[in-house]
Amino acid sequence: MIQLKRIIQLRTEGLNKLSISQKLGIHRKTLNDYLFKLEATGKGFKELLQYDESELASLVFKQANTRVPDSRAEVLAKQFSYFSQQLSSPGVTRQLLWEEYKNSHPDAYSYTQFCEHFARYNKRKKVTMHFTHQPGEYLQVDFAGKPMYLTNLQTGELTPCPVLVCVLPSTNYPYIEALPSARQEHLFGGMSRCLEYLGGVPRNILSDNMKQYIQKNEKYEYKFSDLANQWSLYYHTNLEATRPGKPKDKPSVENNVYIGYLRVFARLRNEVFTNLFDMNRRIMELVQQHIRLPFQKMDGSRLERFINEEKPHLRPLPMEPFVIKHITFGKVQLNYHVLLGEDNHRYSVPHQHVGQSTKIIYDEHNVEVFIAYERIAIHKRNYRRGDYTTLNEHMPPGHLKYKETRGWDADYFLGIAKEIGDSSVKVFLRVLSSREFVEQTYLACKGLKRLAEIYGPGRFEKACSRGIKGSRVTYGMIKNILEKNLDQLDDNQRYLPEIPDHANIRGKKAYE
Repeated sequence: MIQLKRIIQLRTEGLNKLSISQKLGIHRKTLNDYLFKLEATGKGFKELLQYDESELASLVFKQANTRVPDSRAEVLAKQFSYFSQQLSSPGVTRQLLWEEYKNSHPDAYSYTQFCEHFARYNKRKKVTMHFTHQPGEYLQVDFAGKPMYLTNLQTGELTPCPVLVCVLPSTNYPYIEALPSARQEHLFGGMSRCLEYLGGVPRNILSDNMKQYIQKNEKYEYKFSDLANQWSLYYHTNLEATRPGKPKDKPSVENNVYIGYLRVFARLRNEVFTNLFDMNRRIMELVQQHIRLPFQKMDGSRLERFINEEKPHLRPLPMEPFVIKHITFGKVQLNYHVLLGEDNHRYSVPHQHVGQSTKIIYDEHNVEVFIAYERIAIHKRNYRRGDYTTLNEHMPPGHLKYKETRGWDADYFLGIAKEIGDSSVKVFLRVLSSREFVEQTYLACKGLKRLAEIYGPGRFEKACSRGIKGSRVTYGMIKNILEKNLDQLDDNQRYLPEIPDHANIRGKKAYE
C-alpha cells in the first residue's frame, strides 16, 4: 500500500510512467497494472491521495478476484461435529463416513477433498492455551501409559510395574518412580516420597480421574476418598482433579511422561531388573542427569530453576512421612502361616502358635502379626500372589532339618570344605566321587561336616591331611583319626598301640 500511495503521489506531481518506474524501482508492467486499477475506480489521483490505506485497499482491490463461496463447504461443515463423534465408535472410519455423506449429497466432495476439509476442521479444534504457573502452586501427577518390568531370573516371568510421574509445572522439575502396583497404598506412598524428594509441599496436587482417590468426578464436581482426604490434610495441601477426558488440563505432566520415555525408558530398555530398589536407583540416576541438562532456549537447567525459583515457595514437610496401615485378622494354619488376603500371600509365625487367632497390621513395606498385644512375627511385605514367606526360626526342628537336606549338593559341601582348607577339599572330593550316584555320598559328607563342627576346623584339616595319604578315604577313617587323636602326631610319627601285660602272653620258651 505504501508503494501504491507513492505511485499516486508521483502521478499528481506530473511524472510520466518511465520516471515513476525508475524512481520506485518497479517493472513497467507492474506499474501499468497499478495505474489501470487506480483509473478503474473513476477517482482522480488527487482525490485518491486523501484516502487512508484501508479505504484505498477496499476501493482498488475490491472483490474482483475473490472466489464465490461453495455451498457444498457450508453443508459439509455443519456435519463435522457429528463425524468427530462417530469416529470414536468401534469400526467407524473416515471412508465409511464419506460414503454415507456421498449417498445423501449427489454433488458431494470427492474422498480426498472430504478428508482435506475434515483435517482443517480438526486442526482448528486443537488450538491450545498457554498457562502461566506460579512457583509452588501446583504439583501435577500421572501414571505413564507404559509400565516397566521386573524379571524373575529362575522362571523368566515378567512383572509389570506402573511408573508414577510427578512434575512442578512452573520449573518443569520432575520426579519419576516405579511402583509395585497402582493401588492406593503404593500411589500415596510414591507421592509422599515425591514430596520428600522435593523437600517441601506445593499448595495444590493436580491429577486426572484416578480411581485410587477419586470417588466421584463430574465436569464441575469431584469427591475424593477418605484416604485421599487424610493424605492431603496430613501434608496441608489441596487435591484437585482434571475434567473427565481432558488430559490437557495437566499438560506439563503429560509432556514429562513423553520426556520420561525419551530420557528414562529408552535408556533402560536393554537392562534387566530383579527388584524395585535397583530399578528405581537407575531411574533416579537418569532423572538426575536430565535435570542437570541445560535448557535449549533458556538459561540454566531444571535443577537451577527449581532451587532458585520454586523451592523457596514450597511449604515445609511434616516431621514424619504419611504411613497407611491396614488391619486384618487371620488364624494360624497347620503349616504355621497366616494369610494376608489382599495379596494372597502367607507369612510364617512361630510354630507353637498353630490354631491361634491373630491380628495382622500391615503397610506398604512391612507385615506384623500380633496375638493380643504381643507381636509374634514381622516380615518385609511380599506381593507375589500365592507364595509363602517363611523364616527358619519359625520352623519346627524336623522341618528345619528337612529343609537343610533339600539344599544339599556337591557344591554345598565343597563350599564348606573350602572354608576349612585344601586337605579338607581333597577329602570331600574323594568321598563325593566314591559312589556311582553322588547323592549316595551326601550322608557321609554330612558326617564329615559334623566332625568339623565338633573338633574344630584346625583339627579336622590335620586329620584330612593324614587321611588323604591312604589309598581310600571314608568318613569312618577321618572319625577314627580324630577320636584317637592321630591328628596330633607328627607326620613321620607312627601310631603303635600298647599291649597290656596278661597271663596269656607267650615268650620264646614256649616254642622250644
